[in-house]
Amino acid sequence: MSIKQISVFIENKKGELAEVTRYIANHDINIKALSIADTQDFGILRIICEDSAKVETVLREGGYLITVTDVLAAAIADEPGSMAAILEVLYKAHIMVEYTYAFVGAKEGAYMIFRVDDNAKAIEALTAAGIKTADQDELF
Repeated sequence: MSIKQISVFIENKKGELAEVTRYIANHDINIKALSIADTQDFGILRIICEDSAKVETVLREGGYLITVTDVLAAAIADEPGSMAAILEVLYKAHIMVEYTYAFVGAKEGAYMIFRVDDNAKAIEALTAAGIKTADQDELF
């Protein structure tokens, strides 16, 4: 039950983010979720799209440096403490969270995307705690 996340390495300069997102849009790809991390010299654009294989192919053909990472999606309620509850389950299961960001699904509301050190163990812990996880097909 994982989601394919595409990370695009881009220079940290004016217009680069606009360029890569326009390139993706010109190939009729809709970005459903994104996160941006930066340093002084470069940025990492992390995206989730419906057709990850198409995104990967298009970006590689465009000369972009990318990586593909399996991440997980956990449903999150729109109420105080829901993020803390998910993180507590992961902590108690000895799962290291590397990063997280939000995603609003087309079908069932909001999800948090998590990059963790053990997807299978995290999914097992979350499911046991009654927290819904979703794969790529379920999100789209």
